[in-house]
Amino acid sequence: MVKTQMAKKEKISRKWYLIDADGQILGRLASKVAKILMGKHKPIYTPHVDTGDYVIVINAEKIRVTGKKLKDKIYYKHSGYLGHLKEETLASLLSRKPETVIKLAVKGMLPKNSLGRKMLKKLKVYRGPEHPHIAQKPEILNLEEVKL
Repeated sequence: MVKTQMAKKEKISRKWYLIDADGQILGRLASKVAKILMGKHKPIYTPHVDTGDYVIVINAEKIRVTGKKLKDKIYYKHSGYLGHLKEETLASLLSRKPETVIKLAVKGMLPKNSLGRKMLKKLKVYRGPEHPHIAQKPEILNLEEVKL
């Protein structure tokens, strides 16, 4: 009888991946990044253990969306005070903080618990082509070629 292997957090080896968001569609990029953060691309994937890798996304301001989402999609936030519901369209948020757009899209595709919050911390998003993680030697990942 073969026993199912469960991953232990001490034995997980993590890699760093670099993804260029230039010309990528937001939702498709976010779903692939979420799979890498969860570790679903690894044979040792275990749902209750964070087996994922680190992901660096560069050129966040060059992301694309389809249809009329730029003016129709609205992001809401609330301060906690009565009547202080703020809303912002995707176009204005993309021009102001493009990193937030990608982080929110990936956050929606991760588990809604403490494990999901831990996974989101492994996502690093930057506006331009520069990033401070050269010491980690990230592996460049081309999402068109990779099957996730």
